[in-house]
Amino acid sequence: MQQTILPPWRSVLAVVAHPDDESFALGALLAAFADAGAVVSVLCLTRGEASTLHGVTGDLLELRAAELATAADVLGLGEVELLTHPDGRLAEVELQLLASEVSAVARRVHADGIIGFDLNGVTGHADHAHATAAAVAAAETLGLPVLGWTVPDRVADQLRHEHGAPFDGYPDAEIDLVVTVERTLQRKAAKCHQSQAVPGSVMWRRLELLGEREHLRWLRRSDPS
Repeated sequence: MQQTILPPWRSVLAVVAHPDDESFALGALLAAFADAGAVVSVLCLTRGEASTLHGVTGDLLELRAAELATAADVLGLGEVELLTHPDGRLAEVELQLLASEVSAVARRVHADGIIGFDLNGVTGHADHAHATAAAVAAAETLGLPVLGWTVPDRVADQLRHEHGAPFDGYPDAEIDLVVTVERTLQRKAAKCHQSQAVPGSVMWRRLELLGEREHLRWLRRSDPS
């Protein structure tokens, strides 16, 4: 049976690959955790330098770091750590190195659980899958549960049909949590990423298709007490 509420974690660590993943993908969920009283921290493994400036001028690295900080404030998040692994080539970085970095932050913030993308990467970007693999490897060491954000097959199919985007979802029977979310803060946070928030893009369309619900799978459950 699918759960309909988020776990009562008091400290949550979100592990993502790029600045804006915390908003466009996880934003409504992170805001929900924060609204429930959790301290929500973000570890972003790259600075998003392989992207482009979409109608915004300035230095991409500086802009994306500033956008992440502003979006985190909007979502009510706590600590944000931005690393410098290569954007677009994260899979080339040794998994255990990334896992050790995730573990260090998880220990520092006393995380009760970790959230990230699903192991399939969801959007077809290999960076997302590798970031989550590192999070799960760290969780194995720390004995922490891990939730993976995903989309239902029907939404992935629609995004592939409309945008040619390589989204990868799951049938309802393989989704563990379906939670109702409020997207006001998520949309506001996403707009903070001015260099990436392209009007009419697949990211905005995904929010429309999902409506007021987000979908998650358990990538690792808590160790028995």
